[in-house]
Amino acid sequence: MNDESINTKKLAHHVADTSGMPKVVDRAIFQAQLESLRDREKVHTREGDAIAAARRRLPMVEVNANLALMGPDGPLSLLEAFEGRRQLIAYYFMWDTGRPAAEQCEGCTWVTTQIAELSYLHSRNITYAVFCQGPYDESKRYHDFMDWHMPWYSAEDSVGQLLVGREIGLFHLACYLRDGDRVFETYWTTRRGAEVLDYSYALMDITVFGRQEPWEDSPPGWPQQCTFTRTSSGSPTWQPVWPGGRPIAQWSRLEAGRSDDLGTDL
Repeated sequence: MNDESINTKKLAHHVADTSGMPKVVDRAIFQAQLESLRDREKVHTREGDAIAAARRRLPMVEVNANLALMGPDGPLSLLEAFEGRRQLIAYYFMWDTGRPAAEQCEGCTWVTTQIAELSYLHSRNITYAVFCQGPYDESKRYHDFMDWHMPWYSAEDSVGQLLVGREIGLFHLACYLRDGDRVFETYWTTRRGAEVLDYSYALMDITVFGRQEPWEDSPPGWPQQCTFTRTSSGSPTWQPVWPGGRPIAQWSRLEAGRSDDLGTDL
């Protein structure tokens, strides 16, 4: 039996061992309670629309359009990162300089792994790019190891000015608007605000066990032993399936034969 078959059996065994399950009812009762929940979902959706409308009415602040970035062709400006489009969304990737791939930020790896198709953003005149807070050459090797394809720049020399008044070293998501040669910041968020980049958690949220994380309000017996986005050797839930100690998305890259050597000495 190969390792994949063994892991599949262990995962199936783990699922079968789950003690918490919803009460079984007939279709009519299920549908009635689902419709009641659907009313709340619609309120939630409309409130999200209202918040988005308020976001569109925020004032903006000017940013130096000439702030320096580093990219595949050498130095460039913040203005050039727009690629000629009117708007720019930038994700500020945390970086531990000199550390190996396994020790890079699991949260940044999680959200960045979700970003694949950019044509829909481009159709609305929006550029998406990652602004890494570490050096370009080292972090670009991580970009390539993960097989990401979005524009990737180092903002190491300008991050203090780009994120002025904010905690440097924490991931941020920021939106910019270009007016000719001038650049304005229109919105920024961090921590759970970055979940807008993700679809995995959104899909988990509609399943019966949710994200399976300890902070969630779930009934007794529901599985809640998962870590954030990093497998851990101390996790009894997922250790039989994925060995511990790395951001989850790295394992498939290693299995594909890619080297995670970032050119560091550590």
